[in-house]
Amino acid sequence: MNRLGKLGEPFVFLIDFEMEKPRLFPLNENDLKLWLEIPGFSKLPENREKIKLKYWETSPVSFEQYKNGFKRVKKHILNGDTYLLNYTQPTPVKTNLTPAEIFASSLAPFKIYLENEFVCFSPERFVQIQDGKIFSHPMKGTIDADQENAIDKILSDKKELAEHNTIVDLIRNDLSLVAEDVKVDEFRYISHIKTNNKNLLQVSSAISGVLTANYAEQIGDIIYALLPAGSVSGAPKKKTLEIIKAAENYKRGYYTGVFGVFDGKNLDSCVLIRYIEIDGDNLIYKSGGGITFMSEAKKEYEEMLKKVYVPIA
Repeated sequence: MNRLGKLGEPFVFLIDFEMEKPRLFPLNENDLKLWLEIPGFSKLPENREKIKLKYWETSPVSFEQYKNGFKRVKKHILNGDTYLLNYTQPTPVKTNLTPAEIFASSLAPFKIYLENEFVCFSPERFVQIQDGKIFSHPMKGTIDADQENAIDKILSDKKELAEHNTIVDLIRNDLSLVAEDVKVDEFRYISHIKTNNKNLLQVSSAISGVLTANYAEQIGDIIYALLPAGSVSGAPKKKTLEIIKAAENYKRGYYTGVFGVFDGKNLDSCVLIRYIEIDGDNLIYKSGGGITFMSEAKKEYEEMLKKVYVPIA
């Protein structure tokens, strides 16, 4: 990444959560095993058919299974080992749509389909680099948009506020590793997401900083210094990652990793959430949420299930 950045050569990058299988793709490569659609850029096959969603069946882990890992996380929080941890679990799904059709029919700012591996329709930007400035938009807080006074409820929820404060502080500290003049430009704004099940509201914040003049030749160092994404790991990162591995008891793979495009000067990227893994003929949806000392197991379990959707209105 540093070498290509120094040369000003465009590329696509994909980095898994465990940072064991990073991959680079030339931006001008004609091989369409990788489809992508991000703000201002797309790489798509000529024919991609939108098919109507007819059924969507899920087989999540039971609440009792979820609670086992949740209790372990909560114990570490009470011991002071972590104060925010993103706990996730896999959910097998069945649908009439193929992963390619899910990609074609989904509505999301960031969409990625890697043949035989995964499809992702992410609402969350990781970092954006534009004209020497770096921007991040961490997303924490989800609520059913059809609830009465949903916006007031999500913004006044003490647990959600504490979780969001922690993530904003973490991302601000992360950006300070690679940039100067880091500041929060907008705190807790609301985004609307339409899904096949219901409409959701998500809470995000906007943070920015200024990079050095030669940032392009350090583009790999910049990205890796920020990994894994704070919103899908937790704080403090190092210890929290150890706890995640023990509590979840499965490999996330590219789920909650990052994906991005570098055009030779500027960069845009997303966190790989709202993600379906392709396992032969099976589809595995991976989802989760942030756990704090105020978290309740049943509510967190319900939030995890709420995120098992496709954004097809």
